Amino acid sequence: MIEAAQFVEAARERGFNWYAGVPCSYLTPFINYVLQDPSLHYVSAANEGDAVALIAGVALGGDVKGGVAGRTRRGVTMMQNSGLGNAVSPLTSLTWTFRLPQLLIVTWRGQPGVPDEPQHALMGPVTPAMLETMEIPWETFPTEADAIGPTLDRAIAYMDETGRPYALVMQKGSVAPYELKQAPAVAREAAPAARTVTRGVAADALPTRQQALQRVIAHTPVDSTVVLASTGFCGRELYALDDRPNQLYMVGSMGCLTPFALGLALARPDLQVVALDGDGAALMRMGAFATLGAYGPANLTHVLLDNGAHDSTGGQATVSPQVSFAGVAAACGYASAVEGDDLAVLDETLAAVASPESASTATRGSRFVRLAIKRGTPDGLPRPTITPPDVKTRLMRHIGAAQGER
Repeated sequence: MIEAAQFVEAARERGFNWYAGVPCSYLTPFINYVLQDPSLHYVSAANEGDAVALIAGVALGGDVKGGVAGRTRRGVTMMQNSGLGNAVSPLTSLTWTFRLPQLLIVTWRGQPGVPDEPQHALMGPVTPAMLETMEIPWETFPTEADAIGPTLDRAIAYMDETGRPYALVMQKGSVAPYELKQAPAVAREAAPAARTVTRGVAADALPTRQQALQRVIAHTPVDSTVVLASTGFCGRELYALDDRPNQLYMVGSMGCLTPFALGLALARPDLQVVALDGDGAALMRMGAFATLGAYGPANLTHVLLDNGAHDSTGGQATVSPQVSFAGVAAACGYASAVEGDDLAVLDETLAAVASPESASTATRGSRFVRLAIKRGTPDGLPRPTITPPDVKTRLMRHIGAAQGER
């Protein structure tokens, strides 16, 4: 058994200062220790997949000042092994695909030979096989102080060589208890009510996705902003309009765009980050709204282009017409939330991206805008020819992230 401080401080010396996850009783000493150290960053995610995506965003931000000793930026995602089910999509189509490394600490509930609750009876025995199937190398979490450093060094060597995650599987009783003497509250002042700006036009008179993306491009200067586009036609259409070095096109990991953007925005306050979301993706992981409302910084703008359909898979309807996304965003604590069917609402929100000092809400939190758009996409829409690792590397180089040289 080790003390929480022994592992966390050894990890800190190696640049691990960002943590995200969902609690497990095995992880309690870790989380309690990290929460009470103001120099460490901990984000409580709505689910384990969001935590993986968030730490991937931190990795995208790269090293601080080129990886000067003690200032390397690395992240840890913590979860119970039952949460691996929630994390499969970003682990297989975000971190693996884009080569965005992170250290996973996965608890081993239901480990063979260790009595546990019935819900762990299957996941316990299959946990190692799940990690191996996802091509994530793993070893058991160190339980002796002198094993911590070598364990972390093996993990770092693998992550630096491959750009992919490495897992430590934590057995029961690995870490001594650590008391939570004071739990820092995640609270903000009440957000203003959502606003709706609508012309009440017919569906065929709504703006197109292309028109909306043209406005996004106009409001996101290459030298000071990053634009992350959701999977599907959103990223493909943005690529077709203008393939700029400050853009990244999500593939797979549907619904993970916003926690991914949150990780980057938190890690890189010097950048304005714009997350281009879709209604289908937003509905898939609506817990992310609460996380962004609680933790979202002023340099993050969440743009939702809502056509009420899964456009890239044949136009099947979503349930978005039943949802006030701006109402959800306001209730979750975003600094501002507006929705409508006029491009002017998009211009209004994005104006703060190009000139953040002029935004009255800029000190409080993230901004949200949902624009209703018409269904359909241009004929012959190309797929990006730049690969996911290459678009990541190009972006990291563009924002001065040392790991972009991989």
